[in-house]
Amino acid sequence: MLSWVAALLTGILTAHLAQRWCFPYFWKDALFLMRVIRYGARLEIYKRRSQIMTVVDRFVQQAQRIPEKAFLIYEGVTYTYGELEERSNRVAHVFQDAVKKGDTVALLMSNEPDFISVWFGFCKLGCAVAFLNTNIKSRSLLHCFNCCGAKVLVVGADLLDTLEDIIPSLQEDRIAVWCMTREGSRPGVHSLLDKIENASPEPIPAERRSVRCLKTPTLYIFTSGTTGLPKAAVITHLQSLKAAGGFWAYCATGNDVIYTPLPLYHSAASLVGIGGTIELGATCVLKKKFSASQFWHDCRKHDVTIFQYIGEVCRYLCNQPMAGNEKDHRVRMGVGNGLRQDVWREFLRRFGEIRMCEIYGSTEGNLCFMNHIGKIGAVGRSNFFYKVIFKYDLVKYDLVRDEPVRDHNGFCQHVQKGETGLLLSKISSQSPFFGYAGSKQLTEKKILRDVFVKGDTYFNTGDLMAEDEDNFICFKDRVGDTFRWKGENVATTEVTEILGLVDFIEEANVYGVQVPGNEGRAGMAAVIVRPECTFDGKKLFNHVLRELPSYARPLFIRLQESMEMTSTFKQQKFALVESGFNPSSISDPLYFLDYTEKSYIPLTCSVYDSIVNGQQKV
Repeated sequence: MLSWVAALLTGILTAHLAQRWCFPYFWKDALFLMRVIRYGARLEIYKRRSQIMTVVDRFVQQAQRIPEKAFLIYEGVTYTYGELEERSNRVAHVFQDAVKKGDTVALLMSNEPDFISVWFGFCKLGCAVAFLNTNIKSRSLLHCFNCCGAKVLVVGADLLDTLEDIIPSLQEDRIAVWCMTREGSRPGVHSLLDKIENASPEPIPAERRSVRCLKTPTLYIFTSGTTGLPKAAVITHLQSLKAAGGFWAYCATGNDVIYTPLPLYHSAASLVGIGGTIELGATCVLKKKFSASQFWHDCRKHDVTIFQYIGEVCRYLCNQPMAGNEKDHRVRMGVGNGLRQDVWREFLRRFGEIRMCEIYGSTEGNLCFMNHIGKIGAVGRSNFFYKVIFKYDLVKYDLVRDEPVRDHNGFCQHVQKGETGLLLSKISSQSPFFGYAGSKQLTEKKILRDVFVKGDTYFNTGDLMAEDEDNFICFKDRVGDTFRWKGENVATTEVTEILGLVDFIEEANVYGVQVPGNEGRAGMAAVIVRPECTFDGKKLFNHVLRELPSYARPLFIRLQESMEMTSTFKQQKFALVESGFNPSSISDPLYFLDYTEKSYIPLTCSVYDSIVNGQQKV
């Protein structure tokens, strides 16, 4: 008997040691996957029920369950679940006769509690809401309305002046403009705050917001792409619910306090941040705009336990002067994306052992990775079971030809473990791709067909990734006509078109270059000056300042006599990207965007050194 027990214990110990040696992440993978499957099962039940539960339904449910609990803390003021529920009801009552179920409305607001009140108010009327990026200019704004077909615009009081040039065009298109003020400040612009304050706080009947299918669009979130102008990514109720489970998957609870300094018009703050807060029944500290100097003070003041980030946020925090109380906080977790390895390590050294949870997934994409292990430098973690549920592949990509490599049969080729490849995600009923509003052509451009067999379809993420021997997935770069800077996607075609409006520019080729110490790529443009003209740095500075948001303005200009083209007559970017912006290795004249001089100034070796050394801010 004793020998049998001893043999059993020896076997268990041997199996345990073998598991730890051969499969060190087995239990962490299993527990995480169980949570993902459990949440997915809930969504499947929703789909099969006649009464479908959406994010707004979940908010109403939480407001009934915990009406007195703090939902939002904004600029020192606390708003409970019950108060935001009543506020959104008031918004719904104001517009219940002006819009009908299925309409689309546009929202142009900075981070503030009424962003959520207006968002949820229209959702309670069965409307889809288009979130407009507060940085985009007049031409792009008009394009956004054409994409989503919105006939109502609600604008924040602080952003009304940005619409000055296009209000006549909006009125011509019969788009009703409402501003978050108590009285009208411009002809044709309706005040909204006074109407909200006089409206009923009683709920709108639930039938008005009910949906029969989780694949019904609920939001349009605009993302830059290769077309040059913003694209309206279709966000369905299903996608919203999936995003709302992000914090929960990382074991957050209703006792957590979540700090959100990211803009609500992006999916990270709205879908993951606000949606995730609601799912947990937690509290969100909403910041109007990220401030590195106030970040830790805010965290200590409000007992923050989780914060949302993009890579730039963590870098800015690491660049702050060191303080004696840097580890004096309750923050235990950060959830976000784009965190560089060097910044990650420095962040942990400076501010303590905070669990950094990377999430990978584009707004419109049908695939998500989550680094639940916390390995530095990885955007996600995969395993056998994950690959069964989520069909994705890494394929060989030709950077020079800017397209996937195909074999003699016309099919894509898998990369080896550790090799960089283009990330593709299979489109299926379980992982649908809903595309972009207003353009089948844009949607089609993101789809690759006949990838491995005839008839299959994959979503092209546009991202180059590598998967190592331990199944950790690392982001390498972006391909095509889009690069990322300051946490925003920059469409090179849009910037090229804007530069083309300058009278002395004959042709422009826009691309991104790496700047040491910075995430993403900074904008650079190779420019041909018209023969009869000369380069005018002040005129170009004024033009980009007026026409482009700060993150999209080219920091560097390279004057060329001719443009190198591909065999298919596309502008060649690969060699330009590789050559960077070092004046000692580039014979062409180079210029730098200098806000102090209010001009593009010659990029000398001393200016270059100051940029590389971090003395000159970019």
